[in-house]
Amino acid sequence: MSKDKGFPDPVFVLAGPRSYSSLVVGMIGQHPELFGLPELNIFQCEDADEFNTGENADGSSKSPFWKSMRHGLLRTIAQVYSGEQTPESIRMAERWLRTRETHTSAQIFHEIARDVAPLRIVEKSPGIIRKQEFMQRMLEACPTARFIHLVRSPIDQCKSALAAKGGVGVLLSMNSVDHRGEEAALEPQILWHDTQIQILRFLDQLDDEQFITLRGEDLLSDTDETLKALCNWLGVSDAPEAIEAMKHPEDSPFACMGPPNAPLGNDVNFLNSPALRPGKVKFSSLDGDLPWRADDEKLHPRVVALAEALGY
Repeated sequence: MSKDKGFPDPVFVLAGPRSYSSLVVGMIGQHPELFGLPELNIFQCEDADEFNTGENADGSSKSPFWKSMRHGLLRTIAQVYSGEQTPESIRMAERWLRTRETHTSAQIFHEIARDVAPLRIVEKSPGIIRKQEFMQRMLEACPTARFIHLVRSPIDQCKSALAAKGGVGVLLSMNSVDHRGEEAALEPQILWHDTQIQILRFLDQLDDEQFITLRGEDLLSDTDETLKALCNWLGVSDAPEAIEAMKHPEDSPFACMGPPNAPLGNDVNFLNSPALRPGKVKFSSLDGDLPWRADDEKLHPRVVALAEALGY
């Protein structure tokens, strides 16, 4: 445990949408030395007031989805400080945040981390990948944290993003649109590529031992060995009972829909069906057809090169 902060170094999973991140955090967070959280989104904000209002310093809205993006932190506060997630405890969490409206996002995170200690926080918030500013705020708050770069093969992630509830809206909000033709077309591979570039730029400033790249397909196809390797990298027990606990993300208090005033905090598909389904996962070939396009276009060469560099 860090003597200056009073809590062990957290683990942050950096991933784009539809990359198995809810499942991965749910699994890792079930280790007896770790504590998996829903998406806090706190580092998108300077302070608790910004988090509460959903407004940037210039008065602009943080996101059209901000109301639901608050649910993860509210559920976390409710669970940590009242031991349950009910409409009443969520209202308590709202009061908790209001009394700390001048606290920075780092101070909010540190307080929760200290009260969860000696367990080590595991968290992911795909929204912070949008800006280096957000990831830098996370790093400044936790400079010795560990980072897991979680990836999924591009065609499969793209298909999943298009099929997800609200997925088209997310893609549009992230400018995943191809303007090269006579008519603009939704192009999810833009989001896949730009997300990986953002993460790699962030990781480039870290020492090699501070981060690791994890293919989501490997976790599903070779679960025990992948989890054991992760445990060794994190410096936590790889005992059989620890590995077994990690294979049951459904045991997390956050692996279900929350109360009516904060139902989300994670991918809704995971919340409705959080169990691990291990088995050999086949991912689409990088030269495969793109089912979302009406023409014969394949993956862009830059996407292919980046995917190959990440092990596909």
